[in-house]
Amino acid sequence: MRENWLILATGGLFSGILAGLLGIGGGTVLVPLLVTLGYAPIQAVATSSLAILVTSISGSIQNWRMGYFNWKRVSLLGFPAVVTSQIGVYVASRIQPYILLLAFGILLLINIYLVNLRQHLTTKQTSTETQFNPLLARLFTGGAAGILAGLFGVGGGVIMVPLQMLLLKEEIKVAIQTSLGVIVITAISATVGHTVTGNVLFIPGLLLGCGGLLGAQISTRVLPKLPDRTVSFVFRLFLGILSIYVFWQAWQSYSAIAMLNLFTNNIAIRIDL
Repeated sequence: MRENWLILATGGLFSGILAGLLGIGGGTVLVPLLVTLGYAPIQAVATSSLAILVTSISGSIQNWRMGYFNWKRVSLLGFPAVVTSQIGVYVASRIQPYILLLAFGILLLINIYLVNLRQHLTTKQTSTETQFNPLLARLFTGGAAGILAGLFGVGGGVIMVPLQMLLLKEEIKVAIQTSLGVIVITAISATVGHTVTGNVLFIPGLLLGCGGLLGAQISTRVLPKLPDRTVSFVFRLFLGILSIYVFWQAWQSYSAIAMLNLFTNNIAIRIDL
C-alpha cells in the first residue's frame, strides 16, 4: 500500500510538471498510471479528474501571479466546456474499457497531426490561410475539451492546445497557459459528474493532486524561458510515446475480456452437455 502511495505521489509530480509545461492537465499520464496499478479504466478517468483539479488550480494561480493568465480567453473556452463535460462523463460510463483506451490513443495521434499542421501553416505565412470566426472557434474548442475531460479524464488540454493554435492562431505558450486555466473549469465539472456516479477514488486522487500541485509550480516558472520550438517538440514527442503505451493497454484490456468470454462460453457448453 505504501509503495502505491509513493508511486501515486511521484506520478502526480510528473503530471504536474507536464501540466504547467504543456498545458495538458496531466491526465494523459495519470489515466495510464492508474490502469497499470490495477484500477478500472472508468475509476482511472474519474480519479484523474480530481487530481487534475488540484494540479490545474496550482498552475493557474502561478500563471496569474506571473501575469500570464487571461480571464477572457479562459472564460470563453471554459463556458462550453462545463456543459459538454457531462456528455463525456455519460458516455465514459457506458462503453467498454478497451474502446475507451483505443479512442484515447487515436486522439493523441490526431493531436500530433494538428500541431504539425499549425506549424506548417505558420511557416507558409500565406495571406490565403483560412480565417475562422473567433467566437465560434472558441466555443468549438471549449466544447471539444469538455467532452474529452469527462470521457478520458485528461482535462481537455490535449485538444485545446492544438485547436487554439490552429483555429485561433495562438502561440503555443499562450495556448498552454490558457489551456491550464480552462482545465480548472472542466475538471470541476467532470469531477462533480464522476462523484455523482461513484467512480472517484478520493485518497488516490488527492495523493496524485498533491504531487501535481508541486510539479505545476515548478513547470509554470520554467515555461516562459523555453523556446517555442522546444516546447512544441516535447509536446509532440510526449503524445507519440504515450499513444503507443495506451494502444498496448487497450490490447491488454481487450485480450482480458476475450479470455473471460471464452472461459464463460466453455463453462456454458459444459453445463449444457
